[in-house]
Amino acid sequence: MSVHEECGVFGVFAPKPFDAAAVAYYGLHALQHRGQESCGIVVNDDGVFVSHKDLGLVGEVFPPEVLSAFPRGTMAVGHTRYGTTGASSRRNCQPIEVNHQKGRMALAHNGNLSNAAELRSELELSGAIFHTSSDTETIAYIVTRERLRTSSIEDALSRAMDTLDGAYSLVLMSPRKLICARDPYGFRPLCWGRMPDGTVVVASESCAVQAVGAEVVRDVEPGEILVFSKEGTVSRREHCGQKRRRFCIFEYIYFARPDSVIGGVSVHETRIRAGRALAELHPVDADVVIGVPDSGLDAALGYSRASGIPYEIGLIRNKYVGRTFIAPDDRTDQVRIKLSAIRSAVEGRRVVLVDDSIVRGTTGARIVKLLREAGAKEVHMRVSAPPFLFPCYYGTDVDSRDDLIACRHTVPEIAARLGVNSLGFLPVDRLRDLAPEGTFCSACFDGNYPTAVPWDTRKDRFERRLSEAGE
Repeated sequence: MSVHEECGVFGVFAPKPFDAAAVAYYGLHALQHRGQESCGIVVNDDGVFVSHKDLGLVGEVFPPEVLSAFPRGTMAVGHTRYGTTGASSRRNCQPIEVNHQKGRMALAHNGNLSNAAELRSELELSGAIFHTSSDTETIAYIVTRERLRTSSIEDALSRAMDTLDGAYSLVLMSPRKLICARDPYGFRPLCWGRMPDGTVVVASESCAVQAVGAEVVRDVEPGEILVFSKEGTVSRREHCGQKRRRFCIFEYIYFARPDSVIGGVSVHETRIRAGRALAELHPVDADVVIGVPDSGLDAALGYSRASGIPYEIGLIRNKYVGRTFIAPDDRTDQVRIKLSAIRSAVEGRRVVLVDDSIVRGTTGARIVKLLREAGAKEVHMRVSAPPFLFPCYYGTDVDSRDDLIACRHTVPEIAARLGVNSLGFLPVDRLRDLAPEGTFCSACFDGNYPTAVPWDTRKDRFERRLSEAGE
C-alpha cells in the first residue's frame, strides 16, 4: 500500500476552563494514522488564542514541556496532516489562524476542494495575499470575507459553503464558539461526542472521541453545521440533502482505524467482509493467510475464515518508526525498516498475502521480496480494493494516472512485476459489500466523479504558480 494518509481534525468545547490542550493531544494521538507530516493545536483562553504547530509526529511536536506551556482554556482545535494539496512545510501546518475585523478564527480541515484553484484565483484578483499553499487557507479567506457581511460566524460559514465544492470536514473555533461542518456529499468522516461533565468533542473518527473518554453521540450529517457554545448546541441543516451522499469508500478500505464506526458501520467488519469476498472470488490452495499491517490484517482474517486456510501473523510492523524518519523517495529502506517477515510463519509454505490496495506497486513488490527471502514457497496476493485507475480529487494523494500501475499493466502483468504466483482484486461491483450501494464515492476505481473535474490537479499546483510567475 502506498497511498498516503488523510488528515485528522479534532475539537473540544468545555463548560469551564480546563486542560484543553491535553485533551486535544490525546485526540490527535488517536488520529495519528490519518497524517504524519505535521500537527498543531490552538487553545482558546477566554478569547486569546495560543498555538503550537510544527512538522513531525504528535509525540515529537508536543513533548511535556510544550504541552505544559499551554494555558487552561474552554476550547481547543487540533489537526494532524498529510498534505494532499500544498508542500510539506511549516507554513502549511494547521490549524490555520486568522485575525479579522470581527475577531479571531482557527480552522482545521480534512479533505480537498475540487474548485480550489478557481476560488484562489478569484480571491487573488480581489487582493487576497496567501501565506500557505494549501486549499484550507482558501476556505479561511472565504469564511472571513463572509464574516464581514454577516452577524455570526456560523452564518459566514454557511454562506461560504455555497461556494465550496468537493471534500471538506471542518472544525472551526471563534472566541466564543466551536463549530464543525461537513460538505453536502459527506466525502470525509466527522463525528461528535460528549463527556459526562458536558464537554463536547468533535473528531474525524469515533476512535478519537472514545480515546479522550467521551461517548459518541452521532456522525455529523453531510451538509450539517453544528455550533457549540455556552448557549447550547445548534444544528443547522440548510445544506443537508443538497447532494447525493458520496462517502469515500477508501475510508473503509484503508484510511480509518478498524476500531472506528462510520455511518453506523464498523470499519473492522467492512474489512472482514472484503476478505470474505476475496476468498469467494479468488480461491487458492495455500497453507497460510497473512495480512500486510495494519489495514490488511482484518481482510486477511476474513479471507481465512471464509476459506478455512489458517491465519497467521507473518509480517511485523515496527510501530516506533515514523514516516518523517525516511525520505519519501527512499522506498526500499522504508519497507525494510518498517516491516519484517516471520520466517517460522512462512518458510516452505504457500502464502496468501492480503493487502488493502496496490497503487504504484513498488511497496508491494518489496513486501513480496521480504516473504521470498524468508522462505515462502508461493505467494498469492489478494487485494481488498479494486485497481486504482483514476486520480482522486477529494483528499487521497493520487493526483495523476501517470504512476498508477493498473493504468499501464494487466492483472497478469502486475502479478509478474510484483513477483507473486497469482493476484486477485476486489471487483468494483463488490464494493457494495462494504457500504450500501449508491452511498459512496468510488471514482478512483471507476471514474464516476460526483463533482466537476478540477482543471489543475497537481499537489504542488500553488507552489508551481509562484515559480512560474517568477516570485
